[in-house]
Amino acid sequence: MVCPKISLACLLLLLWFTSTGDAAYMKYLDPKQPINTRIKDLISRMTLAEKIGQMTQIERGVASADVMKNYFIGSVLSGGGSVPAPQATPAVWVNMVNEFQKGALDPALIRRIGEATALEVRATGIPYTFAPCIAVCRDPRWGRCYESYSEDHTVVQQMTDIILGLQGEIPINHTKGVPYIAGKDKVAACAKHFVGDGGTHKGINENNTITDEHGLLGIHMPPYYDSIIKGVATVMVSYSSLNGVKMHANHDLVTGYLKSKLHFRGFVISDWKGIDRITSPLDANYTYSVQAGINAGIDMVMVPYNYTQYIDDVTSLVKKGIINMSRIDDAVRRILRVKFIMGLFENPLADLSFADQLGKKEHRDLAREAVRKSLVLLKNGNSPNQQFLPLPKKARSILVAGSHASNLGYQCGGWSIEWIGGSGDITVGTTILEAIKSTVADSTHVVYSENPDESFMKDNDFSFAIVVVGEQTYAETIGDDPELTILDPGTDTIRTVCSTAKCAVVIISGRPVVIEPYLPMMEALVAAWLPGTEGQGVADVLFGDYGFTGKLPRTWFKSVDQLPMNVGDLHYDPLFPFGFGLTINSSQPGFSGADRLRDRNGGMVYVVLSLVLSVILMHTSGIGRTK
Repeated sequence: MVCPKISLACLLLLLWFTSTGDAAYMKYLDPKQPINTRIKDLISRMTLAEKIGQMTQIERGVASADVMKNYFIGSVLSGGGSVPAPQATPAVWVNMVNEFQKGALDPALIRRIGEATALEVRATGIPYTFAPCIAVCRDPRWGRCYESYSEDHTVVQQMTDIILGLQGEIPINHTKGVPYIAGKDKVAACAKHFVGDGGTHKGINENNTITDEHGLLGIHMPPYYDSIIKGVATVMVSYSSLNGVKMHANHDLVTGYLKSKLHFRGFVISDWKGIDRITSPLDANYTYSVQAGINAGIDMVMVPYNYTQYIDDVTSLVKKGIINMSRIDDAVRRILRVKFIMGLFENPLADLSFADQLGKKEHRDLAREAVRKSLVLLKNGNSPNQQFLPLPKKARSILVAGSHASNLGYQCGGWSIEWIGGSGDITVGTTILEAIKSTVADSTHVVYSENPDESFMKDNDFSFAIVVVGEQTYAETIGDDPELTILDPGTDTIRTVCSTAKCAVVIISGRPVVIEPYLPMMEALVAAWLPGTEGQGVADVLFGDYGFTGKLPRTWFKSVDQLPMNVGDLHYDPLFPFGFGLTINSSQPGFSGADRLRDRNGGMVYVVLSLVLSVILMHTSGIGRTK
């Protein structure tokens, strides 16, 4: 029989007919059946090898149709910088996804950001994203602080609304803890990293979080309550330890609290080589790590390369009774629940139906809106009667300076194209320099000098200057920084330019940095965070097309010697406190501020861009065909 466009149901039924000769009815293939019924039916048909395969996640680079088929692999991820080809088009991504799947067949503003993200991820054929990060960053020295929405758990809790954008609005009376994904234009989300990753000692990545029950349940756990209520499909475990216990081996919290007390019914996934880190040194006893991780309650393990050893170890541990079969069935039941909810059994293959969503103008406009709403004005003139911003569009000559003024990679930061990001034109977008040039009047002369010296400044008479400086790109441990200084020669640029011309300084960074010594030199200071590709959003506000409305989602310290320092601490003496942000109206007619978002207390919502990290592909792996 030739079936050129064979579906999962067609193939599985075909295999069943071939082995039995009868047109047997299988409940798990019937979308009209309740999901729990489908799960129970399919698990009853699965071998141990198929079940363990479902608990295995491997990296794209070692995946193939044969590997998917022979090992019944349950999931494939694309790690940071792992792509099928440089500047891959949607068609290239979709073809890659379908090659894997074919082998497996024998698989408010923050809400709007989530909705747009879901469409762009779907454009590549991928139905699962490792977002959002709901860490509560308590120390900006941590290299992943920019992945966190705030030092305050209430802000992070509000931002979990991105799950409703990624997965869809949860129906009324939906059962708490059960994942919900609305349809083909949505993706499965992943709340991470469970739990306490933002509270490690001295902000050291993967370190130990030392806290009591009040600190755990009152600061780090609340965003998980909200994520589960909003139907999040998966939860990723943190590399870090809690009071000396590795989270990847913490049965009390993963099984006892997350699954039992919070009634989370989705699946728990490890981080990249997360179980390997259970021992010190890394990989000292891999078999023990497998045992400890799975028995703690991890359902799917991001292996990501050495999948044969992982599968062999799990198989051996089950046969020896060290891992109970009930634990395996629980893990597979959770994984299948998410896959059924995602509709993977009815629609296993990706297509190009969402290809036009990738980088579309409406999404770039949304990103631009998010940029301008997240900018925080920290200083504006030397007195209320001497405000410097907004800047005039008509001026004789403007200097734009600084390492970050014409660098798209620096604007985007880490986890952009590559794992730690990059410098220069890493993707398509608008630099802040380009945005300034397109905003000012045709008669205004814009001069760019990345790091002008004193003689250059003396030889030119600028109406004013805009200095754009900040951090280099980084990710994870590479970003841990006990000093939190601006990338050289940023401070020299501030001194040279601002000592000669009136200047506004724009900081491009994932967190607060040392700025107090240079504050008196500048007329205005703007925290622009990591504005990504849409630098025009910065110019929109600098030149008054829109007003400044953003507030600090984290405390801006005076000196790193004060860290960690968070709002509510006994000795709280910041340069700029949590929630600070000057507001000015637009200089343009008709601006009313109606686009501002307000929380239930009437204060401004802390709007930040969502970081969508690695995305992964879920597979149905041809399971259930042998019984």
